Amino acid sequence: MNVFQKFIDSRILGVLLFTVSGLAVAQSTPPATIDAAMVQSTRGIAGELLGQLGQKLKAAMSTEGPVAAVSVCKEAAPAIAHQLSNANDAKVTRVGTRVRNQKMGIPNAWQKEALTQFETRLSQGEKATDIEYWQVADNGHGKNELRYAKAIAVQPQCLSCHGPAQDIAAPLAEKLRIEYPNDQATGYSVGQLRGAVVITRPLP
Repeated sequence: MNVFQKFIDSRILGVLLFTVSGLAVAQSTPPATIDAAMVQSTRGIAGELLGQLGQKLKAAMSTEGPVAAVSVCKEAAPAIAHQLSNANDAKVTRVGTRVRNQKMGIPNAWQKEALTQFETRLSQGEKATDIEYWQVADNGHGKNELRYAKAIAVQPQCLSCHGPAQDIAAPLAEKLRIEYPNDQATGYSVGQLRGAVVITRPLP
């Protein structure tokens, strides 16, 4: 290889390295640049949202039934997400593969990417409880942010509100129609991807 060819190859390699370094690469494990404390706290935030909401839904279902649980979910989920966002200097929400709550359920570009990855990984046999998405990216203002998503799969108890439309009891279907006139989140089966908890946090 002559000197000129070596020079050209080195220039090409430099361009490739520069290009890759400028991209936000998503991965299924925490980036090495994120310290263990932030990894743990980010996972903890997601678990807190799912845990608090799950408790409220379980209580409503056991005392008043699924019709009451619809209102609990509509009001409690945004409230819990808002509280966790404020407490952790983060943006915390849930997004869905099919949207029910138009105020908090519509995924943006990176969240759609996460959901697409989750669908693929579920189809390959991974457990939903193990599926995560991590990304460090520019926030559009010259600073880095951590983007995290945690998969949510459909459980048997979810089917009363999210199963096939023809199987949803009439009073519950009417409640869903009133609360969510543009509801798309039915027709699921157990094990399918329902959506994700998504968290965005600023980085130093």
